[in-house]
Amino acid sequence: MANEIIFIADGRDFHAVDWYRNIKRVCPGREIYYATDLLEAEGQPRILNETDKVLKLAIVDKYLLKRQSSFGNKWRNALKVLFFPIQVLRLKKIAKEFPNAIFHAHTMYYLFISWLAGIKYIGSPQGDEILIRPYRSKLYRFFAVKSLSASEHLIVDSQNLRNGIESLCGKKADVIQYGIDVDQIQKSIADISTRDIVVSIRALYPLYRIHEIIEARNSSMPNLGLSFFYPFWEAGYKSKILEMSHNNDVHLGRMPTKVEVYRTLANSIMAISIPESDSSPRSVYESIFCGCCVVVADNPWINSLPKCMKSRVYIADLKEKQWFSKAYQFATNLVNDQFIPTEDALNMFDQIRSMTLVAKKYYRN
Repeated sequence: MANEIIFIADGRDFHAVDWYRNIKRVCPGREIYYATDLLEAEGQPRILNETDKVLKLAIVDKYLLKRQSSFGNKWRNALKVLFFPIQVLRLKKIAKEFPNAIFHAHTMYYLFISWLAGIKYIGSPQGDEILIRPYRSKLYRFFAVKSLSASEHLIVDSQNLRNGIESLCGKKADVIQYGIDVDQIQKSIADISTRDIVVSIRALYPLYRIHEIIEARNSSMPNLGLSFFYPFWEAGYKSKILEMSHNNDVHLGRMPTKVEVYRTLANSIMAISIPESDSSPRSVYESIFCGCCVVVADNPWINSLPKCMKSRVYIADLKEKQWFSKAYQFATNLVNDQFIPTEDALNMFDQIRSMTLVAKKYYRN
């Protein structure tokens, strides 16, 4: 029998759960599990369901606050540190139950646990875990270097992250896009032909500079309504954003399904994503495949895009007062041109192609 594959990740992490489910699709004969310490908390709905094979670490849901906030984030981080030794012991127990399993840890916290549990593992660290946090804390940097160095393989979604890891510990990571659901996107938007929305597509956290989007709109196109959807938010920052919003702005919040996300994007003239840092923004790629023009801050990941996708990207100079109106003009001039992905784009971003490559390379028997 083929070895089991066990993902170690936050059970509320959409990207990690998508990875897990896509691997189930491309490896139908394998036993695939999801080990986690978080299932549903802080107002976030449960996304792992009865068809998913969940292995429980020490579940900390009941100790978290009822909603997301700045204090809640600090409390969650403190709680994770407190539970760290317990999670290590739980993971060691799972490893004994599945001695031949292939373990894959998503995000740095789960790399930390895997390293201290002494298991063999593949690691997938995320953007600011490599590019920002190691330079703000010597203790975090120590654990990051140890956990990255101890991994059997590292998979990242951008050259920027690959370079960051090599700079931190000298280890080489493989760059593989996690991919998007191209098939579902194409099915979901096939009957949509009208575009009349300008949408912000990132979480309501200061990192994503949502307030700067509103300020730029207010100064250059004050009568234009904005739509916002966001999977996560910090309560204090959300209150600030709601106070800044106009009466004709629409807050869609967390979309119930990906189909609704895709249909909203297919109704959009442009989608805006201008975070302070970004490694490889999946929501931007989804927006492009839905036919949007996307407005972004300058970032190295743009250079790796296929030509068909790069042509729909407007790089905003946020120091320029009229960046919002110039981006809108760019979008209205281009958005009626149908987006047709090339083979290069499909090979790079279709999640089934990406996950098939991952399975062949890293999850072999």
